[in-house]
Amino acid sequence: MNAPTRLGFSDGGLRVSGAPAWLAALPGARGNRASLTLPASAYASVVLALRAHGDTYVDEARAFAPLTLTRAGGHPPRGYQKEALAAWHEAGRRGVVVLPTGAGKSFVAELAIALVKRPSLVVVPTLELVSQWLRGLALAFPDVALGQLGGGVRRLGDLTVATYDSAALMMRDLGDRFGLVIFDECHHLPAPVFRVAAECALAPFRLGLSATPGDDPDRQAQLTELIGELVYEQTITELRGAFLADYDVIQVPVELDPGERRRYEEARAHYLGYLRSAGFKTDSADGWQRFVREAARTQEGRSALESFRLQRSIAFEASAKFDVLLRLLERHDNERKLVFTQDNAAAYRVGRHCLLPVITHHTAAAERRAVLDAFKAGALRAVVTSKVLNEGVDVPEASVAIILSGSGSVREHVQRLGRVLRKHEAKRARLYEIIAAETTEVGTSERRRAHRAYR
Repeated sequence: MNAPTRLGFSDGGLRVSGAPAWLAALPGARGNRASLTLPASAYASVVLALRAHGDTYVDEARAFAPLTLTRAGGHPPRGYQKEALAAWHEAGRRGVVVLPTGAGKSFVAELAIALVKRPSLVVVPTLELVSQWLRGLALAFPDVALGQLGGGVRRLGDLTVATYDSAALMMRDLGDRFGLVIFDECHHLPAPVFRVAAECALAPFRLGLSATPGDDPDRQAQLTELIGELVYEQTITELRGAFLADYDVIQVPVELDPGERRRYEEARAHYLGYLRSAGFKTDSADGWQRFVREAARTQEGRSALESFRLQRSIAFEASAKFDVLLRLLERHDNERKLVFTQDNAAAYRVGRHCLLPVITHHTAAAERRAVLDAFKAGALRAVVTSKVLNEGVDVPEASVAIILSGSGSVREHVQRLGRVLRKHEAKRARLYEIIAAETTEVGTSERRRAHRAYR
């Protein structure tokens, strides 16, 4: 009688000894039947295949066991949340759920944890989200030990929350501990530095959450490989009014003053002149990257790149924008407002000009918490930020978003709108987009508004 196949976990991989011939022939398998290695993420498919073939095996890979847990009472799930959970369950408890910001993605995750009843890992992009998830899990599962990976903390619990950075670093050692992994803001996962967090995890059950997964076919294929298929989706337009705050999107064009216009046109002419003379076309990511590489090699190129930055800065920080911003702050004086800029430098300049607190990725965690707590309590009515508050932060009291400057990213623009869409009493949300007329900002605005939420 043949010895049973044995499964083990080591260094982020699934180790198989005494493998049947068909298993040794699987894609990604390295070694031979006596000692075979596959990605840890292949664990579920290998176990299911062994069962289907009727092969006996000894599972020494997983270091997790079923939990006894019950989600604490609270409001019942909304219809679409029950639909999302059912779709995920029917897909083998693997897959991606897409819901708008404010629609309760974390609530769906809590339902999944209660259904699976296995030690679970939640992976998030920021420390602010680590804290937010820990608070939510403590309320949902008050009798369960919670853990944290990140921010200088390495503590495992039955339910653990980690940053993507920490999960990627530690999963080679800890990938056998979790039966369910939840990837919040899962559009980050395909990045080469982060995908190891999924590849080195045994977890047979996987849930991806995102409001903005994007439409890049390669990244979608990677999410399917690492988490599972898209199993459920609802959009802002489908949920606005009933489950999300209704909203208005208002574009406010402003004119450059004569001095700004002259400097803008001079800088743009210099930049475009260099592109023409050097034969560059920057209408693609590759073309732009080639321009930046080549421009850095000559004084003329560096001067053209500086002109590009200058024309953009003039448009981003037109003096008329500050006039409009001050009027909007006054108009919505009694509402909570988020002011968004393209970069940190612009955020700090706005903060100084309007005497407002600023949060960037440089802001210390304690200061960030203090500012957001004061904002939520109403002691502060406006906060300026660049990109760090684009996703994840929970500020249901915010009802006004003011875009002073930004990129052409559809995802970023939808995320910024999402910050003010959480239902809170009878609020109606507003997103103001202040644009410098007759500058490249006009085209940038058109690109980032290519989403059904703006139609």
